Amino acid sequence: QVQLVESGGGLVQPGGSLRLSCAASGNIFSIYAMGWYRQAPGKQRELVAAITSGTTTTYTDSVKGRFTISRDYAENTVYLQMSSLKPEDTAIYYCNADLKLWYSDRGDYWGQGTQVTVSS
Repeated sequence: QVQLVESGGGLVQPGGSLRLSCAASGNIFSIYAMGWYRQAPGKQRELVAAITSGTTTTYTDSVKGRFTISRDYAENTVYLQMSSLKPEDTAIYYCNADLKLWYSDRGDYWGQGTQVTVSS
């Protein structure tokens, strides 16, 4: 019914940059918010950044000033530009969308995850 396809992860040196993308497709009526979560080994999944159907954004404190979230509303795509990456940013990054499908209830949907590794 809906797919969230992520891309852009990989291996980068400390101080480097990466750009994650997540495209939502399917029988979508409306997307209310999109965001990125991450989960490092042995840790709980945490919200990294989110953006609403307007322009309101939110970031976890550890990425403020380094990461920027944006959306392409026409393409149902969300981006996460990550700069000044640190080893502690290493995690699997998951795309999330709060959306409603045609003829279905509103709900949360997840991508498959993309690995980001920050290491020299």
